[in-house]
Amino acid sequence: MTFFAGEIFVSEIHNKPVLSQTGEEIGKLHDILVNAGDPFPAVSALVVISGIKTYLFPWEEVSLFNRRVITVAPRLSELKPASISDTDILIVRDLLDKQIVDMNGAKLVRVNDLELGDVKGKLCLVAADIGFRGILRRLGLEKRGERIASLFKYTLPHKLLSWHYVQTIEPKVRHLALTVSRQKVSSLHPADLAALISEVSQRERSAIFGSLDVDTAAEALHELEPRVQVDIIDDMSKERASDILERMPPDEAADVLGDLPEEKAQELINLMEKEEAEDVQELLEHEEDTAGGLMTTEYLAFPPDMTVEEAIKELRLEAPDVETIYYLYIVDYEEKIIGVLSLKHLILATASTLLSDIMITPPKTLPLDAGRNDVAEFISKYNLLAAPVVDENMVLRGIVTVDDVLDFLLPTASRKKRRKL
Repeated sequence: MTFFAGEIFVSEIHNKPVLSQTGEEIGKLHDILVNAGDPFPAVSALVVISGIKTYLFPWEEVSLFNRRVITVAPRLSELKPASISDTDILIVRDLLDKQIVDMNGAKLVRVNDLELGDVKGKLCLVAADIGFRGILRRLGLEKRGERIASLFKYTLPHKLLSWHYVQTIEPKVRHLALTVSRQKVSSLHPADLAALISEVSQRERSAIFGSLDVDTAAEALHELEPRVQVDIIDDMSKERASDILERMPPDEAADVLGDLPEEKAQELINLMEKEEAEDVQELLEHEEDTAGGLMTTEYLAFPPDMTVEEAIKELRLEAPDVETIYYLYIVDYEEKIIGVLSLKHLILATASTLLSDIMITPPKTLPLDAGRNDVAEFISKYNLLAAPVVDENMVLRGIVTVDDVLDFLLPTASRKKRRKL
């Protein structure tokens, strides 16, 4: 049985010493053989070079495999040189630095590094690193790049394309191809799609984004870096841009608009449907690092005299238009929050029960001007999935979800800067 640790990039182990179980150095890891598995090719053997000799170790003979130590079972005295077949698929020789193209042959991105990971107990090729971080890693400059980026309050993004979206590989391929055409690229996960769009040329970027339906475009747009968002919006018609922004949650749309020139942003807001435009405009009035800037205006609020049965019926009607539903908020006729109710408690209550009888009161709330660190501490302290945000009169103005908090607590390239209009 081979012990391997988590996810490993090929550049981290390429040319690393390979040891026998007695600690003798056999040679350097030169390449890795993989099977043409679908969708994730499994590692089948290691190619080790020592001087002019080449050794081939089947995966079953590998004892330990991680970034620091690679050991194999055979002793040094037992080794016999081997040769590589033309039908073998080698990760470094055949896949690294290859272009990934769409099914029409248009070049999209280059494979800068490759990621290995556990798939059902096997070490497999799981993703291609198509970003600048992959290049730095291969040069041994990844950590230095992170330090330099941090000085400018920037985080180097991880841009990984799942191997699930790459066609079955063959020996000595000239290039790699996506399993979907440019026209069907919308089937990619929004994060994978954003990684592709970020790396291609402006012309190809516009072509890919232009082929997406409005809903997919809305999901992908928020995953992109601000400079890419601006380029894409500049290349599309104002009408399509406003349609895409309407499909996004208000807080995400506000993030995008906050990175556009003020005149352009206001022009797009004016083209949006009145209700969506008002929600976005309200969010843009708050500082980005406050509860008001982090919140979304999509939430469910019901009156206290509504029954459980009525609330569930209403919930089914309104749920499709709400991004996330963790709690129901109980408000009075002035929209002041007076209680909160989890979905679990709603479902377990009898149909005729009034919401006022099962709501939790007084509700825990955040002021609009609460700083983002205070928001994080608040959600952590009370173990919440979402926190209601209120104005000075206790009127419910929005909610901050745990996802919004994670966006600024975790290093992420998708964190946006919002500017007030």
